[in-house]
Amino acid sequence: MQFEIQHTWDSNPVDHDPIRITFSPGEGGLKMQVFGPFFNDPPAPAGPPGHAFPGLWDYEVVEAFFLDSTKENYLEVEVCPHGQHLILLLSGVGQAFVQQLPMVFDASITGERWMGEAVIPWGYFPPNVNKMNAYAIHGSGKERTYEALYSIPKEELVEGQKPNFHLLQYFKNFRLQSIMGEDWVQPESDLWKGKL
Repeated sequence: MQFEIQHTWDSNPVDHDPIRITFSPGEGGLKMQVFGPFFNDPPAPAGPPGHAFPGLWDYEVVEAFFLDSTKENYLEVEVCPHGQHLILLLSGVGQAFVQQLPMVFDASITGERWMGEAVIPWGYFPPNVNKMNAYAIHGSGKERTYEALYSIPKEELVEGQKPNFHLLQYFKNFRLQSIMGEDWVQPESDLWKGKL
């Protein structure tokens, strides 16, 4: 299953080759691959590649969100061209209760392009995922650019509005079974106990 991030958060077309995200079955989780232009702005985070990095959203990053819209439980997965990652489990809009979980993630930069591959463990997903969205961010200062797979329609923007990736009403329908097979049953997760 493949997605392309073709618009900014406020529904303008992106001015570069779009970031591509693919999802496929992985060993013990969902394999997520990211392909796209490497902007090298901002510079790399100070943490080691392959490890969680708090505040990764302040860097060049691609994010995927997986939501159970009936409970407002969602998983946020952030990956960076330099190899750092960040996982957040959220129950309620913007309410993270777990951060910096480990994840297998490798990234490589070749010239002006990069690619990354992560395996997101099934235990990180909330039960009953039914919607998703994805985002990409790059640039510094006034050049900071926020892009969204499912952006806010122009007619719904209000004056002075800023990018906000936790507007769950703009997420679109998504089923893990469409990747894993209709008979697949999502494994139960201890991380989400008590958040139902």
